[in-house]
Amino acid sequence: MSLGGDDGYGGDYDGHDTGRPRGATSGDHLTRTRLPEGDGDPYGPPRRGAGRAAKPSRNLITVVGVVVLLLAAIAFVNRGGGKDDDSDGGGSNGTSSESRPTAPSGERPVEGKNSVTGIASGFPKTEQGAQSAAANYAVALGSDGMFKSARREAIVNTLYAPDVATTRLKELDKAFSNNRILANAGLDSDGNAPDGMTFVSRANPVGTKMVKFKNGEARVAVWHSLLFGLAGEGSKTPVAESWYTDTFDLKWAKGDWKIVQRAQKSGPAPVGRDQTASSAEDMANAVEGFGGFTYAR
Repeated sequence: MSLGGDDGYGGDYDGHDTGRPRGATSGDHLTRTRLPEGDGDPYGPPRRGAGRAAKPSRNLITVVGVVVLLLAAIAFVNRGGGKDDDSDGGGSNGTSSESRPTAPSGERPVEGKNSVTGIASGFPKTEQGAQSAAANYAVALGSDGMFKSARREAIVNTLYAPDVATTRLKELDKAFSNNRILANAGLDSDGNAPDGMTFVSRANPVGTKMVKFKNGEARVAVWHSLLFGLAGEGSKTPVAESWYTDTFDLKWAKGDWKIVQRAQKSGPAPVGRDQTASSAEDMANAVEGFGGFTYAR
């Protein structure tokens, strides 16, 4: 956010002051009086009358005003945003469409994880638990593991409800079996990257939104960016960033949240900054050197 304000060239100066009052001729002997304000070079320092305190600059007043407003906004957010303070944590009657601040809930983060996939598990049967589960599931389904058959099977069977997992896995296996998805990603038929290349597929959630929560069912939207491509010298599909919103229909089953259905749409996507892209080597080292997060509300 940029702070707007006075451009520093304000004032009453119009560049046409001759020093004579209207109606006076050049032959009149007049005493010219220069006022302490509104006259002088607008590009230079303001003149101050003797014995009078200088007025505070307009820029200073603007900045102070903005700072006060920011402090008030921060205080409002930290106390929960007003209306959300009265909302029911269980959400039995649905939830407000207004966004909620991502703040510490006081609840302990999940301590469990699936022994096969390593995906966090044991999320509580609450709105926050459902949102945390959805964010972690978006990461798992956007990972490079989905491009390998055995790993894909483990992820799907872990995240989807038992009555849905088998059908969903068949759909995904069919989609990958024609090799078009793998070829477009620059991978071979087994999901392996070419020698000297590092395949990158990593989802990075930036926020979640509870759409519906009632009777052990939840609908959660997860807004995230996705890094995708091949990092390496000569890559024809260099790592690029895209933005998506995944919407999960979840239900409570076997002591955890499970996916019933997932839908994805593009965006919202921010404007890209004028920033120099990293080298292929730096990108590969970053992906291999920086681990992911377990997301919690």
